[in-house]
Amino acid sequence: MQSHFEKTECTCGRKHINPVGEVIAERGAIRKLPEAISRFGTRVFLLADKNTYKAAGESACAALSASRIPYSSYIFKTDTLEPDEAAVGAAVMHYDPSCDIICAVGSGVINDIGKILSKITGKPYVVVATAPSMDGYASETSSMAVDGLKVSLPTRCADVIIGDLDVLAKAPLRLLQAGLGDMLAKYISIAEWRIAHRITGEYYCERVAELIRKAVSRCVENAEGLLKREPEAVKAVFEGLILGGVAMAYAGVSRPASGVEHYFSHVWDMRGLAKGTPVALHGTQCAIGTLLAARFYDVLRTISPDREKAISFVSAFDYKTHAENLRAFLGKGAEAMIQLEEKEQKYSKTGHAKRLSVILDAWDEIIEIINKEIPSSDEIEGILMAIGAPRSLEEIGLSSAIIPETFSASRDIRDKYVLSRLAWDLGVMDELLEKGVRK
Repeated sequence: MQSHFEKTECTCGRKHINPVGEVIAERGAIRKLPEAISRFGTRVFLLADKNTYKAAGESACAALSASRIPYSSYIFKTDTLEPDEAAVGAAVMHYDPSCDIICAVGSGVINDIGKILSKITGKPYVVVATAPSMDGYASETSSMAVDGLKVSLPTRCADVIIGDLDVLAKAPLRLLQAGLGDMLAKYISIAEWRIAHRITGEYYCERVAELIRKAVSRCVENAEGLLKREPEAVKAVFEGLILGGVAMAYAGVSRPASGVEHYFSHVWDMRGLAKGTPVALHGTQCAIGTLLAARFYDVLRTISPDREKAISFVSAFDYKTHAENLRAFLGKGAEAMIQLEEKEQKYSKTGHAKRLSVILDAWDEIIEIINKEIPSSDEIEGILMAIGAPRSLEEIGLSSAIIPETFSASRDIRDKYVLSRLAWDLGVMDELLEKGVRK
């Protein structure tokens, strides 16, 4: 993959810099690991879990040994690796300080831990991907659970990303489905980025957005090939996911790659931490979240904004009750969200009045953005059906009964203007839930 406009001024007024040093996505790519390592260091600390070591770690170690590159390794022993303080602590405690480069073999959690370890130690970082399952390979953040709240920690991007298509194509089907699910989420994220730009004046770059649109289109075109594990289809999803991470770096925010559908996933993750409820793969949850969001947007397309209705809704809103509902639904993770509101004041009537005026003036433009960027929920569902991916909360062990609380809580995850905030501003939360969930 080549940088699209690395280190060049853009019409948006910013200079976009690609944080990824190199991406190697081809069949047999693991054979190029020693060459990649030799450019950054002489002794490797290799990080993996039991599954990823079997999938590609053994081959990676064999390639290092054949090239006489010394290495130390730590293989997580647990059957399920959680992205939390304990996992990071274990990696740090087992780190060999004589090593001068870190190599993670894995996908989501392993990659996130590898980036944190690289950030802590200041050592270069190489990741050998084992599944095209999420967009964190090229991200400069790590998604972790800290004190019960899902957060994005600033870390660093990989110097080299190696995607051996022979390895990626053998990944469990649920990981392939998750990767495409994470890409489908970009339909929502780009639309909400544009809507937020129009309503709040938030920064937006059309060139970055267009990169994501093209990547999503390529992934959707190859959806059936992904189910057949065709190398080119796997490569399309893998490179699309990497481009998602690069786009976030170009923009300096997560906007190009995540919107309300990711917040749904974060809420379900937090519920899992607090209540012990089931948690599925990030991309799988994002896919279900994307389908839900698309249904809500289907309803929003039919709504005529009403100033008096919106003002009446906001006037009746009681934040103390809302905060108590957050605590009951999310446990201690809600406390950070409540503290964030003390800073944001997004529920203030003054702020609402300003946003509402803009929304009413720009409503035709907002609907035009939705129509251009977001396919109908039937189209989204058809793509998920084509690859056999879950389409409901029940399929991942949750209940559709939590959708109202999920939608409400998504307003408070981050300081980002997303669908649930627009629905609150318009006073149509209940209407979207009633018609969207029923569909």
